Amino acid sequence: MTMNWLRIATVAVLSGCAFPAVAEEAVSCGGAAMLGGAQLNCGLVEPKAAPQFCSFSWALHMPTGDQKIVEGSFLLPPGAVNVSVYQGSGFDRPMSDPIVICRATK
Repeated sequence: MTMNWLRIATVAVLSGCAFPAVAEEAVSCGGAAMLGGAQLNCGLVEPKAAPQFCSFSWALHMPTGDQKIVEGSFLLPPGAVNVSVYQGSGFDRPMSDPIVICRATK
């Protein structure tokens, strides 16, 4: 009898939980920081994808030992491939991977 109540309670709890939605990625980005410079490139994975409005944040290390957060936003039009969306100098390595969030525009 206790086992049935445990099963019922488990199903009730799980049915009330939100599960993350899985969506296809429309944008692919990659960045590197070395030899005093940093660059972030992005492109559309699907050539016929809708234009994407994106924003990014990236923690970069400076030779002085400081950390700098660079942020920005950009628009990728249909067919965009290997677009340089950020270039900067004064950085010797990344402190984190770039975080890029995009949404389709109409």
